[in-house]
Amino acid sequence: MQALKADNSGFVIGPDGLQRLLEVLAGEGYRVVGPALRDDAIVYDDIDGVASLPVGWTDRQEPGRYALERREDNACFGYAVGLHSWKKFLFPPAETLWTAQRGSDGAIAVSTPERAPDKFAFIGVRSCEIHAMAVQGRVFEEGPYTDTAYAARRAGAFIVAVNCAEAGGTCFCVSMETGPRAEQGFDLALTELADGAEHWFLVEVGSEAGRAVLEQVPHVPATAEQAEAARAVSERTASGMGRGLDTQGIKDLLQDNPEHSRWDDVAERCLSCANCTMVCPTCFCSTVEEHSDLTGENAQRVRKWDSCFTMDYSYIHGGSVRSSARSRYRQWMTHKLANWIDQFGTSGCVGCGRCITWCPVGIDLTEEVAAIRAAPEEGRSR
Repeated sequence: MQALKADNSGFVIGPDGLQRLLEVLAGEGYRVVGPALRDDAIVYDDIDGVASLPVGWTDRQEPGRYALERREDNACFGYAVGLHSWKKFLFPPAETLWTAQRGSDGAIAVSTPERAPDKFAFIGVRSCEIHAMAVQGRVFEEGPYTDTAYAARRAGAFIVAVNCAEAGGTCFCVSMETGPRAEQGFDLALTELADGAEHWFLVEVGSEAGRAVLEQVPHVPATAEQAEAARAVSERTASGMGRGLDTQGIKDLLQDNPEHSRWDDVAERCLSCANCTMVCPTCFCSTVEEHSDLTGENAQRVRKWDSCFTMDYSYIHGGSVRSSARSRYRQWMTHKLANWIDQFGTSGCVGCGRCITWCPVGIDLTEEVAAIRAAPEEGRSR
């Protein structure tokens, strides 16, 4: 995908045009993935048309709470964010790195899987999620070593962004300067307007690939009134954030308070379940497992998602470096909001709010930062 700025003139398509867009992408060999209703939640999954989208549904998200509700219109993207992120497609939860086989002569042959990477078309990507992809790109592609499988999947992805019309109860993307309007990093960006009998999408072009696809979809230039209506959607969403996070000096704030009493408070509630890291669109911790069959003739190495909340993740000879819930939560939040800046030049948080929604006990990192900021304890000893 070429990184071009959006064509601000904009075009308009209707629901039929959206259906045609999905058909064009499928016809060009993309694996079309978008929001769908599964198990009483909105998830990202393979879709085969507008009928697969969560038409007329929205989500209500609060700390430790998630519920679906019917809308009063037929909006296709009238929700905040899906329960998991696009990370699971670009950085799979489990991936075979290599296999080994012992031949009849005793020689061992090692090979990497020979498979073409999926050519994804992601439908309904929010601005915060585009920023999350960029953050993970720094981790997997811009360091001294490149994850070639990740890079291939990312390079081949076609991104259809959707500018948010709903701010979830745990969203704080405005604080992180990551939304709610997508400014770059997409091929096409949609702003949906569903008001009574009117239902249409303003389309902005972000790449030459996006322009080529749009040429195959019935569309008309947006009027000034339609462009203004689309801008108003983003402005209304930005003013309705469910959360806020003061990021001023946050790196020094967290790095200077490793012994703050608030870490004890959060440890009393944290279950170390790792939900927050599993749903986070930027977390990248993984472990490697090796398996062999009963004959000892075949083996494979598999990379799987892991979490800094597990005891084994920081295990070295003699025990775990972070043996308490206090130390593990502190590691996660300080890394996400502070140390990440030292490593990658950016925050590791994009304000999607998933970690708050899917924490079983409703721990809110914006609340934790605010508590430390209100009463810093740099000199506290243990």
